[in-house]
Amino acid sequence: MQLIPVGDAEKPRNQFPPVTVGDTLIGEDDIAREMQHHPAEEVAEAWHEAARSLVIRELLLQQASRLKLDAIADEEERIARVLELELNVPDPTEDDCERFYNANPARFRSPTLMAVSHILLAAAPDDVQERLRQEEAGQQLLSSLIEGRSRFAELAKQYSACESRHQGGSLGQISKGQTVDEFERPVLSLEEGLNPELIETRYGWHIVRIDQRIDGQQLPYEHVKPQVQQYLRESVTRRACRQYLQILAADTGVKGVDLELPDSPLMQ
Repeated sequence: MQLIPVGDAEKPRNQFPPVTVGDTLIGEDDIAREMQHHPAEEVAEAWHEAARSLVIRELLLQQASRLKLDAIADEEERIARVLELELNVPDPTEDDCERFYNANPARFRSPTLMAVSHILLAAAPDDVQERLRQEEAGQQLLSSLIEGRSRFAELAKQYSACESRHQGGSLGQISKGQTVDEFERPVLSLEEGLNPELIETRYGWHIVRIDQRIDGQQLPYEHVKPQVQQYLRESVTRRACRQYLQILAADTGVKGVDLELPDSPLMQ
């Protein structure tokens, strides 16, 4: 899935409705410049995200003027001061934290560690014929390993396109977030031993062996309490900011863009 670098794209004039915040018009040129910070699959999606971001900024700057904060020269500081004055975000209670910890045990585990070896049969993502050929070759190599006719390290050295072939295919110890998602997701679910199925990624086909698996353990509440507090505080802040922006938009009047957001861009 390729993202369109919409910041460099030529946008047809009048393709989108005019965007206003109260009596202030958000200029097309300003939206076009902002689009470079919102890459998307479609130009319309990037335009909408860029316009929404500028509308939120304008809402808060106008509120800063109403609060007589124009003496603060830096706009970012002015916006931060508005949120500091206007948002009332209570700290999570101990009960809130313990309830969240108990309801989400999977969030608070030490990472599962895996010692992994693989044989990469490389093929470009768009080379259909080569991917089919390498898949067939991988099935033959995998059968040879399952039947005990070959040794993993020898096949890795001979066939693998990965530099790990020099270590018998060993990738060493990995955990979540250290490899590409399409490799990591299936691999982290495997038990020790040779995986009887090939794994496909953008790089080609992988024969995978799990040499060691050390499952993560539940972390004690006291150990993760600061993390829980921070998560809940940020979650409440995002909700409060979203509600505050919706109130500002209703009071000020916003036209030309939808402000119904799951989370405010300011809080991401």
